[in-house]
Amino acid sequence: MSQQPLTPAALRGAVDLSGLRGRGAGAKGAGMPSAPGGAGVPGAAATGTTTGSAGSGAEGVPGRSGALVHATDASFEAVVTASMTTPLVLVLWTPQAPESAQHLDDLVRAVAGKEGRFQVVGVDLAANPGIMQALTPVLQQTFGQVTALPVVLGLMGGQPMPFYLGVQDLAQVDQLLDTFLQAAVTNGITGRVQLGAGDAAPEEDETGEPVLPPLHQQAYDAIEAGDWAAAVSAYEQALAQDASDEMARLGLGQVRLLERTSRMDLTAVRAAAAADPADVTAQIDAADVELVGGHVEDGFLRLVDTVRRTSGADRDRARTHLLELFEVVGPADPRVQKARGSLMSALF
Repeated sequence: MSQQPLTPAALRGAVDLSGLRGRGAGAKGAGMPSAPGGAGVPGAAATGTTTGSAGSGAEGVPGRSGALVHATDASFEAVVTASMTTPLVLVLWTPQAPESAQHLDDLVRAVAGKEGRFQVVGVDLAANPGIMQALTPVLQQTFGQVTALPVVLGLMGGQPMPFYLGVQDLAQVDQLLDTFLQAAVTNGITGRVQLGAGDAAPEEDETGEPVLPPLHQQAYDAIEAGDWAAAVSAYEQALAQDASDEMARLGLGQVRLLERTSRMDLTAVRAAAAADPADVTAQIDAADVELVGGHVEDGFLRLVDTVRRTSGADRDRARTHLLELFEVVGPADPRVQKARGSLMSALF
């Protein structure tokens, strides 16, 4: 798909989304969803003022610190409300366009460079058609048709501000963000988000290698020693200190996977899976072994096939474990994005 360059209208809001606040108030799951692998988010609402405070600490989407949050149709109410105090950048992406996921990551890294002066809100278009429907009028007015992904917009004071379509040069994007943030200051919207350890650019030692935070280093040393319990404990402590620490969340999932497979007889696991394709436990164990062995796509495909051939509780168990493995590998990984599409096909 062709790219749509940065537009002169990038900082002109055309549609007021404030009417969306309250639309999901009675819906199950309203408020921001849980961070992947993390605790549920409190259903507290942001204040309705239009003035934030740069020194007030945790601003952004209620109950969720860090550079990135993922919005759903049900939780978009909280996103619109948060834009009354904190500048937000919406990134509409899809796993079917890996370049859109990569650009989402690039924008998340930009938050640290701007010292948390805005928050990135990722929206998986395939799973959340309601958000796209709400934004369609302003997108059509600015771009005509959506011809490339991601779609990137600013959101400030309940007003969407279309930025661009498709992957853009990051230097130009940085200039646009500066202009957006200056407009936010002019409008008194100056809230900042609390950045987690995973949001900051890593320091380097004298050899040029990244310096790990102490608990991460402790976990790494424990992994090297094969002490899974100590590694789990270190990552859990890191998450207790900072629930938005993405590195710790991924590390914890990976260590738990290593711990599970360390107790397995690999030959017996493979034999059991081959003997009975409908045995969900055997297929889950085999998928775990395949991931640890570096055969990530094979492990994902095994569980997608298991979902396809089973039903009821067995199917749900296979699906749930596959989603857990997605989080072990990382949601932005192209193999995860491809497997998500296959899972959707298997389910529907």
